[in-house]
Amino acid sequence: KVDYDVCSNYGNWLYSAGIGNDPRDNRKFNMIKQGLDYDGNGDYVRLWLPELQGIKGADIHTPWALNSAALSQAGVTLGETYPQPVVTAPEWSRHVTQRPQGRSPHPRRGPARTPVQRKGRGIDFYFSRKKDV
Repeated sequence: KVDYDVCSNYGNWLYSAGIGNDPRDNRKFNMIKQGLDYDGNGDYVRLWLPELQGIKGADIHTPWALNSAALSQAGVTLGETYPQPVVTAPEWSRHVTQRPQGRSPHPRRGPARTPVQRKGRGIDFYFSRKKDV
């Protein structure tokens, strides 16, 4: 399935570029975390990056962090068959080192944690309360 929603995609690209609407200071889009949360096994990445087909599981999100033996086994040579990263953001390191390097028998799938629904938030926060006139 290919997902395409013009408004949602453009909004997300703007947000990722740091020019979207967000009241929080220093907000950054963490691509590694999003990849692990929503494409835990890397199937979507493999669809669009066939040169990384040989990398198993969630390791596909951070090929530069793999050791040379794992890269060689996957048929990937950084800088030749797949580019070196242009930038590695410091906030990514937490997600690279959080899981074991190499082949994990249980690749990460689904969200890392279940979001907490706070009382008074969500759609009811805006539409269900009586408002003073």
